[in-house]
Amino acid sequence: MTRPYTWSIHNVHLVLEDEIVHGTVHCVDGLIQMNRTEAEALPASDSPMSIDGERGYLLPGFIDMHVHGGYGSDFMDANSDAYDAISRFHAGHGTTGMLATTMTAPHSDIEAVLSSVASYQARTMPYAQLLGVHLEGPFISPSWPGAQNPDYIVSPQMNWLKQWESQFPGLIRQLTLAPESDAADEMIAWLSAQGIIAAAGHTDASYEQIIHAVSQGLTQAVHTYNAMTPLHHRKPGTVGAVLTEDAICAELIADGHHVHPAAIRLLVRAKPAEQLVLITDAMSAAGLGNGSYELGGLGVDVQDGVARLQEGGSLAGSTLTMIEAVRFMRKHTELTLPEVTKLASLNPARRLGLDRHTGSIADGKQADLVWCDEQLNVRQTWIKGRSVI
Repeated sequence: MTRPYTWSIHNVHLVLEDEIVHGTVHCVDGLIQMNRTEAEALPASDSPMSIDGERGYLLPGFIDMHVHGGYGSDFMDANSDAYDAISRFHAGHGTTGMLATTMTAPHSDIEAVLSSVASYQARTMPYAQLLGVHLEGPFISPSWPGAQNPDYIVSPQMNWLKQWESQFPGLIRQLTLAPESDAADEMIAWLSAQGIIAAAGHTDASYEQIIHAVSQGLTQAVHTYNAMTPLHHRKPGTVGAVLTEDAICAELIADGHHVHPAAIRLLVRAKPAEQLVLITDAMSAAGLGNGSYELGGLGVDVQDGVARLQEGGSLAGSTLTMIEAVRFMRKHTELTLPEVTKLASLNPARRLGLDRHTGSIADGKQADLVWCDEQLNVRQTWIKGRSVI
């Protein structure tokens, strides 16, 4: 009898860390056994289901470190039905893991999300896995709220964080804050000591303030170029620090709306290969059409895939999926498909300390895989060898 989650896919281009080879991948009890040729390696008695990859591509599953929602639901909804809808939608576009990302909101609303995600993780998650929580705010700059609700912006509150970490140990994986805020140094150092990613975002910080924050433990920049002080040749700002400080990993929304392709190419050339990650910053409208939506209690209009606040017109998250970001990077940069795939899979896996188990196609790793056709349209997604679409 075929063992659970035991199958193979052949006649497919395997997108590995540094090359693409035509071969076969076997999934045995949820783990990868890879052949670089078409020769079958499993004993015939195992009788695995065999899938013809039709000369498409097999990629490692994507990990989205910054995503608010999709298909009509938001992580701030704080219930399992919403989380099923979000994780199912994004799994259909190649995402196998994600950080449930909050908005700037009252303490009680953020705590409700933490509680709901913890409960959701305790069950069998049927689609893309919730790997933890990314707290985007509320400790941000009122000068750069973007689509965050300014009514709930507060200075860093260490007592909140310590309470949440005690109540939900290990659940918070990333926190976005304005490093120039009062008490930000203490918070950044504490986050670093806990193994939580401290990220700069929605910030009015100068170049010098960002470099100082790096010395305290800051290691990431949220949706680079957006909601931060821009690059000027005499005042490099946050963007200048992100471009030139190798210790900072830069998030990128590659949808052509948030960042011009030329600025994307500049970022790619400036950053070490392992210090750039693709994110979606997707909101509830992702996967749906034009219309009126809500993000963090603020009204949002979506037209032709672009989400903007009804008041002020600021970009309000995105309707992007990870596979769309991969295709955009392939079209608008000189990166190879393996190089682009690292930005969506291996690099975020490393940031979260998961690269021993996932993030690339290699023997013994989890079968977190995405099968695409030759145009990089998703045909099937597996998580630990289990088909989720």
